[in-house]
Amino acid sequence: MKKVLFLLALGFSATQLWSQNIASSDIRYNPKEGKINNIPLIGDPTPYFTANSTNGIINFPGDYGRNWKILLSHPADYTPVCTTEIMELAYLQDEFDKIGVKVVVVSTDRVESHLRWKKDMEGISFKDRKQVNIKFPIVGDENLSISKKYGMIHPATSSTKAVRGVFIIDPDNKIAAVLFYPMNVGRSTDELLRMITALQTTYADNVCTPVNWKAGDDLLIPYNPTPSKDLDNPVILPPEGYYNLAWFVWYKKNN
Repeated sequence: MKKVLFLLALGFSATQLWSQNIASSDIRYNPKEGKINNIPLIGDPTPYFTANSTNGIINFPGDYGRNWKILLSHPADYTPVCTTEIMELAYLQDEFDKIGVKVVVVSTDRVESHLRWKKDMEGISFKDRKQVNIKFPIVGDENLSISKKYGMIHPATSSTKAVRGVFIIDPDNKIAAVLFYPMNVGRSTDELLRMITALQTTYADNVCTPVNWKAGDDLLIPYNPTPSKDLDNPVILPPEGYYNLAWFVWYKKNN
């Protein structure tokens, strides 16, 4: 009995010590959900914010209606990696417009700094292309309130080096995809376009995209279109417009 009481007391003390360590590090811990941060995950409602930007005050995501949205975050203005990313996004503005996607950029500096940065970027001929105007807003987040809402500030530090996120948001303002990048690796705009096109395709129909899928490629279906699942004798005749690699891998022709 004494041994049992000792173990219970030891467990209680360890729990108390762990809880105190959590509190002392200012980590926002939710014992019900078991989370130590508040990164919105796939399917979660998009955190709303109102903030000043290079395009004036915006309400995100409300101002963008039922468009798809991409929110990209940056740790600071004038950083070389972020500069190349924003300039490439500017060159692709028409491509995003064609597929109904609105781009919003967040940086942890003041809007006054954003405006200078924007003007300087618009004076550069990136990759020997003509200069381009940046039409999408760059939002000021000097108090880190947006970065915290999106879980991009580590609770135990004030560093902004983790503010390198990409949130893709569907027309219902739910998180559809989340990507994070380190400070020293540039994001792929080709992958952003591929990801958003794949999401739009899968949302429109009950399909999936296979590995390395690109727009126009054949699609996977997440179920077997025929009732036969005889693994010993899987003789399945594909319906018109479908083909299979195995009884559990079915494609839908995308033409």
